Amino acid sequence: MLHHSKPGRSRPLAVSAAVLVAMSLPLQAQTPPQATGSPAQYSAVPVTAAQIDHAVANLDALAADILERSGIPGLAVAVVRDGATVYARGFGLRRVDAALPVDADTVFLLASLSKPIGATVVATQVSAGVVGWDTPLVDLLPWFALSDDWVTRHLTIGDLYAHRSGLPDHAGDDLEDLGYARRQVLERLALLPLAPFRATYAYTNFGMTAAAEGVAVAAGTDWASLSRNALYGPLGMTATSSLNAEFMARANRASSHVPVEGGYSVADLRQPDAQSPAGGVSSSVNDVARWMALILEGGAPLIAADALLPAVSPQAIASPPGTMDARGGTYGYGFNVGVQPSGRVMLSHSGAFALGAGTTVSMIPSLGVGIVVLTNASPLGAAEAISATFMDEVQFGHSTRDWFAAYRPMISALMAPVGHLAEVERPETAAPPRATAAYLGTYQNAYFGPAEVVEQDGGLALILGPNRQVEVLTPWDGDAFTYLPYSENAPDGSVSEVGFAAFTDEQAQEMRIEHLDAFGLGTFRR
Repeated sequence: MLHHSKPGRSRPLAVSAAVLVAMSLPLQAQTPPQATGSPAQYSAVPVTAAQIDHAVANLDALAADILERSGIPGLAVAVVRDGATVYARGFGLRRVDAALPVDADTVFLLASLSKPIGATVVATQVSAGVVGWDTPLVDLLPWFALSDDWVTRHLTIGDLYAHRSGLPDHAGDDLEDLGYARRQVLERLALLPLAPFRATYAYTNFGMTAAAEGVAVAAGTDWASLSRNALYGPLGMTATSSLNAEFMARANRASSHVPVEGGYSVADLRQPDAQSPAGGVSSSVNDVARWMALILEGGAPLIAADALLPAVSPQAIASPPGTMDARGGTYGYGFNVGVQPSGRVMLSHSGAFALGAGTTVSMIPSLGVGIVVLTNASPLGAAEAISATFMDEVQFGHSTRDWFAAYRPMISALMAPVGHLAEVERPETAAPPRATAAYLGTYQNAYFGPAEVVEQDGGLALILGPNRQVEVLTPWDGDAFTYLPYSENAPDGSVSEVGFAAFTDEQAQEMRIEHLDAFGLGTFRR
């Protein structure tokens, strides 16, 4: 609301931003020949058909260049324009140890590209009147709760799809790493501290998964079946699935790869079914192109426009600007919603698995153009570089910068080992540990469950999670030990300190596991 003061008048006057812009322009400048739609839709940077043609024609060379510079095994690219797939091609290999080329039908793990696709599944149910974006989740999942009763009662599907529930960043991912199933993770979210409701943004795979579970219950089915029946089937996305077993069974499948000295090795370790609505979709670029065409057509004919529009509209401030001259970033319901330097709105999302996937999608509705890039290796910014370069060429006729050089250090930093002792040498003056018996036993934790310290091969081992993962404890300094976690959230080279404390009768009563202490819940007690 804007406030205008005049003598003798104190009532505020509401004026829309679009009207204000129009009022500030000279009359002859309000409707220039090339402008259509409202001032809010106007871009002062014209784009010709030939410009888009040129950008598409450059994709072969661009993708080949990024494949070589990044060293990743393989990638695939598809472009949609005016409702049709105008480019779809694979580059490199499905796996480094076999001569199996990637093509446009090769199926990849999408990682977090699952979020906008899953949000589209929800939009089909909003369109059908099964749920609304404002439906309270407890109306659908009475057993679901957060640590604040008021928030629990008011939390909606939209709140969770916009990451504004107050849950901490990546809440529940640590439980998934330990082997907990979806329902087990969702129930434990009630133990986490909350930031202010609807006032903070924090990216949460399992918050979004909870909302999707509620939608599936309302539809009378499970999430994977709902996705297949409501979206994948109607669009002809025959290579797309929300079940990891179906992905692993595909003949034309891109294996996941992780970096090793001198290159990459096949991992195929990521099993994302627990968070499938947020990270468990697998698909090909040909299939994702069909979905992009649907989004760029405003949902027609599958989804009513007013059911999709909230998802692709700003709902939360995801990245506040750091300076006065910087653009901020916003998030809709499962979609990043941003503004390009050209002034055009772009819908996007990236996906990343440290255990071997890097993906991205970008769409400019005003141009009817979208691009998807899927890769089969831990993210380096290769997918984002291809997408950003292509969108530069579409909008400006040339690339404005070396996008791979820009993205690589930023994204590589996100994949760095965790733990304050990573790459740190043990102190030469380190004290020896106590006798083994001082540490043995079972320690309890409401969030993570029990943890056992047992004797193994003359030393100590830590047993965690429902799958009883065994971690070897190495003496560090006195009552401090270390182990080497390796999971989606702890890349190779990570080190976790395990500290024992509160000794009674020469037995530790507490154990703090650094790797599990992100939310202050990493202390286990006898």
